[in-house]
Amino acid sequence: MKRFSLAILLMFFAFSSNAQSKIGTIDAEYILSQMPENTDVSQGLESYNKELQSDLESSIKEYETMVKDYQANSETYSDTLKKQKEDKIIELENNIKGFRQKAGVMMQMKRNELTGPLYEKIDKAMQEVIAEEGYTQIFHAGSNALAFSRVEDDITLKVLKKLGIEPKDPKPAAENTVEN
Repeated sequence: MKRFSLAILLMFFAFSSNAQSKIGTIDAEYILSQMPENTDVSQGLESYNKELQSDLESSIKEYETMVKDYQANSETYSDTLKKQKEDKIIELENNIKGFRQKAGVMMQMKRNELTGPLYEKIDKAMQEVIAEEGYTQIFHAGSNALAFSRVEDDITLKVLKKLGIEPKDPKPAAENTVEN
């Protein structure tokens, strides 16, 4: 019985050693920066930012006009009209403050909207590399959770190759020595 148990234990170790994980990393942000479509994303974000700035400037001009009008004519206003003007000025001032606070979130949402299709494209190419090379786990290199990765486990350049993109800038550090 001991020999049978020992044989089963040895078989278990043999199977488990054959079922090792193949772990790799990917730097999706680097890939994104190399994609030609990223220029369109940058232009789209710049255009959207200008649009937001224009809206903000328009509100600020309206606010300044209302304040000047109020300061110049407040003595001639009735108490009711004065209160209405003050409330409108305060409302517009609060709208401007709120808009400024929301602008960063709005820009991030626009960025996500524009980069979403590019990340899908990266994911598709990554899935192809994973299937071809038998990776069991892939970590994002830019993530704070990754403490160490061997250069040969980085599939970033392989994914770029799948996408048909020749990197314009070298990959940071010594990571640009990945075999293809």
